Amino acid sequence: QVQLVESGGGLVQAGDSLRLSCAASGLTFSSYIMGWFRQAPGKEREFVARIRWSGTSTYYINYADSVKGRFTISRDNGKNVVYLQMNSLKPEDTAVYYCAASDRRSYERGQYDYWGQGTQVTVSS
Repeated sequence: QVQLVESGGGLVQAGDSLRLSCAASGLTFSSYIMGWFRQAPGKEREFVARIRWSGTSTYYINYADSVKGRFTISRDNGKNVVYLQMNSLKPEDTAVYYCAASDRRSYERGQYDYWGQGTQVTVSS
């Protein structure tokens, strides 16, 4: 059974930093594309970042324009964990953050196979 468990959310002030973690189990972690998404109240879920391991020393990473330069996604294939380092947080970053896993076929269709339960991030002004 695949499980994705996010942690690290909380209440911070604008300009602060947080690091989210997502621990994965029940899947061959290194072969999955891992993504972070977020959903603010009254809004649709949106893409934040994703990371794909090439199988050698290369990672392919993409960010939403709204977080580029402030957020950093990384992964530890030995620990089956994906991270999202969030710096210079803004009130508009307030949302529930979800991690998701996609195998290669689903990724080519723009789909994710598994989702975590989410962790709340609240940024006060």
